[in-house]
Amino acid sequence: MARTSYVVALGSNRRGRHGSPRAEIAAALAAIGGVTAVSPIVTTPPLGPSLRRFANAAAIIESDEAPPALLCRLKAIEQAFGRRRGRRWGARVIDLDIILWSGGAWADARLTVPHRAFRARGFVLGPLLAIAPGWRDPLTGRTVRQLAHRQRAVDRRARDA
Repeated sequence: MARTSYVVALGSNRRGRHGSPRAEIAAALAAIGGVTAVSPIVTTPPLGPSLRRFANAAAIIESDEAPPALLCRLKAIEQAFGRRRGRRWGARVIDLDIILWSGGAWADARLTVPHRAFRARGFVLGPLLAIAPGWRDPLTGRTVRQLAHRQRAVDRRARDA
């Protein structure tokens, strides 16, 4: 497969062997390799039942792996960092998600790219906006900048309601 680019979202809200959630993100970036751009790390409220705030970031990586192969590698990194499958949206040492791929869209039984929920997640769009504002969602044709603007408007309406 030819070398392509991916956007990977990173999140952590639990200390691990590398230290704080921010340190876990930095260590995960080193483990992933091929990183060409990294957003600032932002702190966000938890989604779902978790009580701990999350450290979130986005990175662009270059890889010659097909999406399923990259997914397997990211899941192996999560496991090596101490991530255990369990309650959805619970506390986690590291969470690594493929958000976008320069090859467009991909879907199989284990993976859908673009990530199904990224358009509605400010904790993904905010960091992504810092490194790839012009990257287009292959399904909607909208840029990350447009998606982030729309999500901020939804968040404002929800706060004002």
